Amino acid sequence: MERTLTSLTNKSFSAIGLGCVTFGREIDRQASFSLMDYAVENGVSFFDTAAAYGDGASEKIIGSWIADRCSVSGSLLIATKILPPYTPKKIIESVDQSLERLGTEAIDLLYLHRWDTTIEDIDALYTLNDLIKVGKIKIPGVSNFNAGQLGRAIQLQKDNGFDVFRTIQNNNNFAVRDINKEIIKISVDHDIKIVTYSPLGAGFLTGKYKNGVEDNTRFSLIRGHQDIYFNESSFQRLTQLQKISALTGYSTSHLALVWALHQPYTTSVLVGGRSTEQLKQAFAALSFYDRDIFNELELTK
Repeated sequence: MERTLTSLTNKSFSAIGLGCVTFGREIDRQASFSLMDYAVENGVSFFDTAAAYGDGASEKIIGSWIADRCSVSGSLLIATKILPPYTPKKIIESVDQSLERLGTEAIDLLYLHRWDTTIEDIDALYTLNDLIKVGKIKIPGVSNFNAGQLGRAIQLQKDNGFDVFRTIQNNNNFAVRDINKEIIKISVDHDIKIVTYSPLGAGFLTGKYKNGVEDNTRFSLIRGHQDIYFNESSFQRLTQLQKISALTGYSTSHLALVWALHQPYTTSVLVGGRSTEQLKQAFAALSFYDRDIFNELELTK
C-alpha cells in the first residue's frame, strides 16, 4: 500500500486501517486472525477496536493475536475506545480493562467513543492527561464528536495546560458526511489527524438495503444504522452513486470506496468485514485514479 503518512508516535497510520468491530461478534477468533494476518501482509499498520465491540471480545482477540504475532505486532498502531460517562474513576477503570484485554502496557491511541458532557469536567480531562503522563496512553483522540464539541474540549485542554486531542474518528462516506468544513478547520489548526469509518455505509452504499433489511445483516444486527441511513438525503446520494455506476461500469461499492479513500484531509479510512474480500476491494480503490469519475462523485453534495 503506497502512501506516506505522518507519525504521531514511533508508529504510523496506514491509508487503510483495519476496523475490528466484527471480531467476536460476527466472525470468530480464527477468521479474525486470518483477517489481521492478511492486513499486515498487505501493508496495513493501523488496527482499530473498542471496548464496546463484542463487550470486549474484539480487544481480547486482538490481544491474543498480538501475543502470538509479537514479531510483527510491535510496529502496529492499535487504537481502542472507552465509553462514557467520563468520570475519573470510570476512565481509569476502562483504560485498565482495555490494557488487560489487549495484553499491552500502553494504548497507542485511545478514543473517547462518543460525546458526553462529563468530558467537560476538568477532573476528567486531568485524569486523561495524567494517564498520558504515566505512559498508559500515548495518543488521545475523540470519536463521533461534532465541531462544537471538539472545539470546546480542546479549548479546555489548552486552558489547563493539558495535552490536546490529536485524532478524530467520525463516520464519513458518500451517504453520510460527519467530517465537515468546521471539523477540518479545527483539525488543520491543531494538527489533528482525521480517521473515518464505514466507507460503504455499513453496506448501505452497496444498494442491498434499498428494498428492506434481511436477517443476519449489519442493519439487522445494529438497528441504529437504520436511523442514520434511512432518510431522503442518503437515498438520494445512493441513487446518484448507482447512476454513476451504470455510466462507468464500476460497482457502487468500488465507487464509494474510491470516494472515501481519496478525501483530501483524511489520514486513514477504516475498513472491516468478515473476510479478506472487503480489504481487497479497498486496496483496489486506493490505487484507482480517474479524474472524470472523481469529478462526477464530487458533484453530489
